[in-house]
Amino acid sequence: MASSSGSANNGNTEDSVPADNEDLMQMSRKKIEELSNTIQQCLSEGKRHAFWETQPVGQFADRGKDLEEGPIEPPQDVAEVRQEPYNLPKNFEWCTCDLNSDETAAEIYNLLTTNYVEDDENMFRFKYSKEFLRWALQPPGYFTSWHIGVRGQATKKLVGFISGVPAHIRVRDKVIIMAEINFLCVHKKLRSKRLAPVLIKEVTRRVHLENIWQAVYTAGVVLPTPITTSRYWHRSLNPKKLIDVGFSRLGARMTMSRTIKLYRLPETTVTPGFRPMERRDVAAVRRLLHSYLSQFVVAPELSEKDVEYWLLPIEDVISSFVVEDPESREITDFCSFYTLPSSILGNKNYSDLKAAYSYYNVATKTPLLQLMNDALIVAKRNMYDVFNALDIMENQTFLKELKFGPGDGHLHYYLYNYRLNAAMKPETLGLILL
Repeated sequence: MASSSGSANNGNTEDSVPADNEDLMQMSRKKIEELSNTIQQCLSEGKRHAFWETQPVGQFADRGKDLEEGPIEPPQDVAEVRQEPYNLPKNFEWCTCDLNSDETAAEIYNLLTTNYVEDDENMFRFKYSKEFLRWALQPPGYFTSWHIGVRGQATKKLVGFISGVPAHIRVRDKVIIMAEINFLCVHKKLRSKRLAPVLIKEVTRRVHLENIWQAVYTAGVVLPTPITTSRYWHRSLNPKKLIDVGFSRLGARMTMSRTIKLYRLPETTVTPGFRPMERRDVAAVRRLLHSYLSQFVVAPELSEKDVEYWLLPIEDVISSFVVEDPESREITDFCSFYTLPSSILGNKNYSDLKAAYSYYNVATKTPLLQLMNDALIVAKRNMYDVFNALDIMENQTFLKELKFGPGDGHLHYYLYNYRLNAAMKPETLGLILL
């Protein structure tokens, strides 16, 4: 199992492409992207992945073979699972991180803020708030034992972390209890100590102790073997700031004033009955999500308790909106985004980038394009700089229309101890990991 980590707001989109060049540039980008992906895949397949080749995951060498879909290894008897933690390198020790402790939450926040995912050019780094981490790591049925830290024996300083949370994930017509693995992070100065594989083995051991044998995770690099690869797209909300900090660049033959005008949004939402989600909406939202997500190959199976936990609004963490029909009072549509700022590295004028990430959206009566435009309006009104979305689910139907630009960041999805017969297209995936 590995961490869920994509590119840290790695935009590098070219803003404001003139309409007459747009199709040509999109074709060029697509060809370059396909070539880049092919090269990256070939390089990854050609090199040894010493750790992952020992794990029950899809292997590059298995491609084209007629292998049975499903678990790669059968479950063990829990009594046979290793009882003691794996050995760490000398001078390090395990700890279990209690997110309810302000001190521990601050330690995890500081470790991730200074050492977690950066973009390829080291300009931005994810900045998870303590409130976000608690939301992400304490869902219904969570195990504190899956919040695993490594400390220096002498200093007691937190230098490594990995986490898991339980989730019901449907793969085709089978619902499986899995661990969602996330936030694998090792202090930059200790990357040569080979702590990451030990962290992965230890979280795997603790997951197995709960009689759970499958997991899902994401990574920004190609490992054996992705079930699908998605791409981040970015919609400028504050184009001047994004260009000033190097997240975006000014398009050909475009001025700053024309760029700002291009991305201007209305002041108010246009959909009648569009409002923040409330507790009384949980059952209706759950029904919408259950029906919508059933069309995808891999998707979460959410109970009302899950919907209440993951989707009720929390300021600066998760924003959710419903459309309530003014006449029937029926909840017909739903959209949501979570808040994940990034630190801006080495810029004297700006320190933070406020980013919204598209989460789960369901449109049954309101056109999805209109629903998402309302989400953009709300984000802009709340001073977000950029709105990000992956090209999974039905997102591809609105990305270009709403002036999202393709970024450099790719996110690869993986299953642990579960084989799919063939790689999925991003639009057949219905799962978002934080």
